[in-house]
Amino acid sequence: MAKDSGTRRTFPDAGEDLRHWKHIPDTPQTLSPSYRLAFDDAEFLLRDELRPVRLQLELLKTELTLQERGILSTVVMLGSARIPSPEAVGKVRAAGKPGLVDLADQYEAARAFARLTTERALATGNRENVVCTGGGPGIMEAGNRGAAEAGGVSVSLNIVLPHEQVPNPYGTPELSFNFHYFAVRKMHFLMRARAIAVFPGGFGTLDELFEVLTLVQTRRMAQVPILMFDKPFWERVIDFEALAEAGTIAPADLELMRYVDTATEAWDAIDAFAAA
Repeated sequence: MAKDSGTRRTFPDAGEDLRHWKHIPDTPQTLSPSYRLAFDDAEFLLRDELRPVRLQLELLKTELTLQERGILSTVVMLGSARIPSPEAVGKVRAAGKPGLVDLADQYEAARAFARLTTERALATGNRENVVCTGGGPGIMEAGNRGAAEAGGVSVSLNIVLPHEQVPNPYGTPELSFNFHYFAVRKMHFLMRARAIAVFPGGFGTLDELFEVLTLVQTRRMAQVPILMFDKPFWERVIDFEALAEAGTIAPADLELMRYVDTATEAWDAIDAFAAA
């Protein structure tokens, strides 16, 4: 129901009508799906023709909540859902996944970065530099966990998937959102982003990384620091220099990213960017 604006209403709001609807008698007419209020009719809202409305609702729900909480800027943390926490390393090793074991130190790097970021956020009353993750396990969990350990809040942007869709337990409940549309979720990652921290990851992380690189390169988005943790990983996975040598990107595009190793180094880069 809409919040009370302090002004007298000429018409009843939707909440009042919905409460009234719950008490009307059952008749053949009132039990017909056609008689349901449109905004309270899930079957109607899920029709293919209503996709534009659902896109708008998904954009607005998160936007209005963040506005109401006074969150002005975020620091987005991207990375693999599969990188184990210290508590899970033994299980991953026993499962015969040495590559993920080798990347386990990045969980702690993400956790430390989130703690330091949240200390900055707390100094602003949780209005600026609020940690924002995808809400799942792995690096996302490390981000939410570090923020919670620092005594702050964090935003979680989860999405409905066949796997890994359950949110990790560290995100602030009132700032945990669930999405159906990848496109709207990506918009919310970037709409308030002051910086993007990218940890080792797979297809999803690469998708999000290249999205922000493309938007910044084409000037469809204001430039922000793009911080790449674990340089050896990224140099094995993507040969950005080869793209520049081939001419498919400009040499200056290589400067859109900066490799960092620690939380302190990352924040030194963010501060230097802001001061430039």
